[in-house]
Amino acid sequence: MIEVFEAIADVRAHLDRARRDGRTVGLVPTMGALHEGHASLVRRAAEACDVVCVTVFVNPLQFGEPEDLDSYPRTLATDILLADENGATVVFAPTVQEMYGDGTVTTVSVAGPLTEVLEGASRPGHFDGVATVVTKLFAIAGPCRAYFGEKDYQQLAIVRRMAADLSLPVEVIGCPTVRDDDGLALSSRNVRLSPEERRAAPVLHRALGAGADCVRSGATDPGVVVDAMTAAVAGEPLIALDYAAVVDASTFATPAPLHGDLRLLVAARLGKTRLIDNLGVTVSDGTHRRGK
Repeated sequence: MIEVFEAIADVRAHLDRARRDGRTVGLVPTMGALHEGHASLVRRAAEACDVVCVTVFVNPLQFGEPEDLDSYPRTLATDILLADENGATVVFAPTVQEMYGDGTVTTVSVAGPLTEVLEGASRPGHFDGVATVVTKLFAIAGPCRAYFGEKDYQQLAIVRRMAADLSLPVEVIGCPTVRDDDGLALSSRNVRLSPEERRAAPVLHRALGAGADCVRSGATDPGVVVDAMTAAVAGEPLIALDYAAVVDASTFATPAPLHGDLRLLVAARLGKTRLIDNLGVTVSDGTHRRGK
């Protein structure tokens, strides 16, 4: 039976005990409102680890607007059920008071292009909140493998860099984006879409495909690739594009000419809902390989 902890001391003691018994620990950090994308992370962790801890914590530090924090769905009972059904053995669901006490005066920040561009530019302070809470979760969990979805690719890159820079005893593992049949990346935000917006939303994935096709056809000018993605989105009147970009998959700089492992990224608004998506493409020795 799955165990649920609210106190840091209790979950830390449980995971420490598992390691002393020779068992490996997998960590799946989430903000709850779990769906099949999260379930795939739990299953991946359960395949490789003896103990799987899913964290459910709506982190106030990564929200820019109070109303966004207030409206974020809280579905702990169903989150615990989904975690249990997919192989988790532990759920850690702390309160804000438990995580931050009367306030946080120490924060973690990753400097440079990784946090300054794209989502970092659109959501100032967001990645400081992410880096701070993930560092705390890594410190609480101890040595482990941590599983993150590639859907939030910039976040994944930041977490990898943060863990490496701070020499944290955590192996950060990225897992492929899970999509609906029409290509839309699964997201907790999708439930906010009206039926009309939901029908329009897959254009983001089609735009990424247009960019990848452009690269695969031999384009090395990043502007040409961005134009292809932008044109694809422009055909859908319900969508307001925030950005379309092609960057180096590790540094988030834009190489010119395009080469190596690349990431195509888009963000857009459908009504009041903001969605992001991305796709990997590798350019090497005259070959072009499309990722996921």
